[in-house]
Amino acid sequence: MRFLTSCRTWLDHYLVKRRALPDLSHVLDARPTPAVPVLEKRIHTRFDKAFVVVIGSELYGDSLAIARNVSAGGILVEMPYAPPLGTIVTVHFQCARDPDPDAPDAPGDIDELVVRAEVKHHHYLNFRTGQGDEDCAAARAIGLRFVEFLESAAPIATDRIQ
Repeated sequence: MRFLTSCRTWLDHYLVKRRALPDLSHVLDARPTPAVPVLEKRIHTRFDKAFVVVIGSELYGDSLAIARNVSAGGILVEMPYAPPLGTIVTVHFQCARDPDPDAPDAPGDIDELVVRAEVKHHHYLNFRTGQGDEDCAAARAIGLRFVEFLESAAPIATDRIQ
């Protein structure tokens, strides 16, 4: 009796799993599908501008990076390495101020904005720069979310930058 019950359970299971498959022929059709509008989820306006920043980290030190796609909430930065997700780094935006016109030999001061930011995304890009196979290149970028704007201190010395 026990054998018949287990066979019946197996048979019921077999019959339940053997359903007819839905028609998937529309997947292979070459008809264009209507475009679905993409909703913008970003809160802040993005500016696509490339400039040099210094990224500071307690574990990895300071290094030069190229900032791109800047907004009030975050930034995309191309870097030689990618700190782990969740790492807090400092971003040093530096801009040379025009020298004093009364003293032509005096160098201009450096204005600096320092921001603490959290690593939210990693981006690894592989691309071709030309027609040949040897013209392949790669780039690494991280998405940073601004956490806190800090009072600017003295600019970072160039010997600390890797």
